[in-house]
Amino acid sequence: MNRFQELKDLLKSNRSYRRFDNSRPIPAEELRELVELTRFCSSGRNLQPLRYRIVTDREECAALYPALKWAGYFSDWDGPDPAQRPVAYLVQCIDTALANDCLCDDGLQLEAITLGAATKGIHGCIIKAFNSAKVTEALEIAERYKPRYVLALGYPAEKVEIVDTDGSTEADIKYYRDQNDTHIVPKRPLSEIII
Repeated sequence: MNRFQELKDLLKSNRSYRRFDNSRPIPAEELRELVELTRFCSSGRNLQPLRYRIVTDREECAALYPALKWAGYFSDWDGPDPAQRPVAYLVQCIDTALANDCLCDDGLQLEAITLGAATKGIHGCIIKAFNSAKVTEALEIAERYKPRYVLALGYPAEKVEIVDTDGSTEADIKYYRDQNDTHIVPKRPLSEIII
């Protein structure tokens, strides 16, 4: 298989997972390896202002969980049940002593981390909907570090599939669960993306 196809397959496997096997922990060292990938990402002005708080302790995971909001399209779902909650988190913060804006660094780094995790069979969900004050308090994050995203991580306990859609209505792009409880993620066709 050529490298382009390998990358394409890896990207296709790198979905948002929201239910995990809570019996399989992820060692902090594994997360350190994933964070190290961010060192090799491009950075606006090469400032490199992002920092990560690694969370693997069960008590810290439990303290962080209530600050998060899960799956906006599932308005009647409060998130995974306790046996399917994430076993680890990475809290991406900006170091305000360096900058107040990280330009595009946050997305580049999160993609590097999630792609790296996928190669290890670990998947996650990038969460932007969270209570920043509660995250900071639960993890005792110093004031200079402002949380930008929370990446929930674990070994998947659900199946996620991509389906093609014409994307003609908002309903066509909303993810959903099918009759087999598979998480379905509609994607617009290439013909709609290229203008």
